[in-house]
Amino acid sequence: LAKCAPRSTMDAMAARARRAVWAHQRRARAQHRAAWARSAATLPAPFRTRTDEVPGREPLLFTPGPLTTSPAVKMAMQVDLGSRDTLFMQMIKDVRNGLLAMAGVSQAEGYECVIVQGSGTFAVEATVSSVVPKQGGKLLVLSNGAYGKRMAEIAGIHGIPVSIRHYGEREAPRPEHAVEELQNDPSITHVGCIHHETTTGALNPIEAIGKAIHATSPKVSFIVDSMSGFGCYPVDMKVGHIDYLVSSSNKCIEAVPGFAYAVARREALEASKGNARTLSLDLLAQWQVLEATGQFRFTPPTHTLLAFRQALREHEAEGGQRGRLARYQHNFNVLREGMAKMGFHPYLDDDIQGCIITTYMFPTDPKFDFPRLYKSLQDRGIVIYPGKLTEAECFRIGTIGRLFEADMRFLLTAFKDIMEEMGVQLPVTQLSL
Repeated sequence: LAKCAPRSTMDAMAARARRAVWAHQRRARAQHRAAWARSAATLPAPFRTRTDEVPGREPLLFTPGPLTTSPAVKMAMQVDLGSRDTLFMQMIKDVRNGLLAMAGVSQAEGYECVIVQGSGTFAVEATVSSVVPKQGGKLLVLSNGAYGKRMAEIAGIHGIPVSIRHYGEREAPRPEHAVEELQNDPSITHVGCIHHETTTGALNPIEAIGKAIHATSPKVSFIVDSMSGFGCYPVDMKVGHIDYLVSSSNKCIEAVPGFAYAVARREALEASKGNARTLSLDLLAQWQVLEATGQFRFTPPTHTLLAFRQALREHEAEGGQRGRLARYQHNFNVLREGMAKMGFHPYLDDDIQGCIITTYMFPTDPKFDFPRLYKSLQDRGIVIYPGKLTEAECFRIGTIGRLFEADMRFLLTAFKDIMEEMGVQLPVTQLSL
């Protein structure tokens, strides 16, 4: 055809082909818009109108995660990738290397990053159920809140012998107590501790604990749940002798939920062969397949990983861990100062209070109505967290995610307005234990 058709005929044919492609694209876009409209119509009314109730902004999440994310992180998910696609496999590699770098380690130094589908608890369970030996293994958990108890509960469900050193919700685990437990019970093979206990907002001294464990029992492995601490607070796995550091995608790195991960010392991970008590949560098998094929064993959270890669870039652009900590600390300082003016003071003492989330006791004023406070804040596009203490009624306010000083002041203004609407006398007197 190219040899016999006149040039004008070829141009006309090419033009018709382009018009046909454009027409198809217009029809496809129209079909997508119609499909979106049909999908949106199936949503309950609150979900269709929630962001419209506060013009110009989405709800702000003053929570410990899921949390407010950047527009770029959300936009990163607007791409469909195949789970066996080479582009996706490269992204997995980028994310794993990025997390190792954030932990201050590398594969060359003998560390690995294992990604696990699911929430942070999935990765904690994958680690505990995979690395504690089936024969002769025992876990000691240093617990000062709900998440330490959860780690111990996981061990119990899998039939792993477990010992718990309990602390009050206003206390932090102490290195000398870990030493005491190890000396009293030589059968302990692993110690678990929470880095930042989200129950209250307590920051635990994991590095000092890890040093003490290693000095007392060098063969004992140290598992750290740094779910809401990693990416904000510094973690030195080598200095702290941490064998497994567990965290998730939707905390201080400011991505969306969907996966979690364990940064592990390779020698310890390889030594766990034969210990796994599940198929899908087998940490060693997950790592081996990631290394051998660059792929997941089972369906991966493709869109979450796309969002996470963008979040890693933003984390680095902000100055890494130091830059992220500086913003969160400033958010916390603004919150603490503003709440103090209304009579609210943190539940924890300054020496263990972190900047991630703050617990506040209810006021004694009988006019205070927490469900009304929560709903009124929600109507203004603000979401806070109910309390999780076992000792008293309280609520929590997070200062992480894509939040800045202006957002903290917006919260404080709304909070004060609602308290006054309820007729609560300011400054308040808080409940005492």
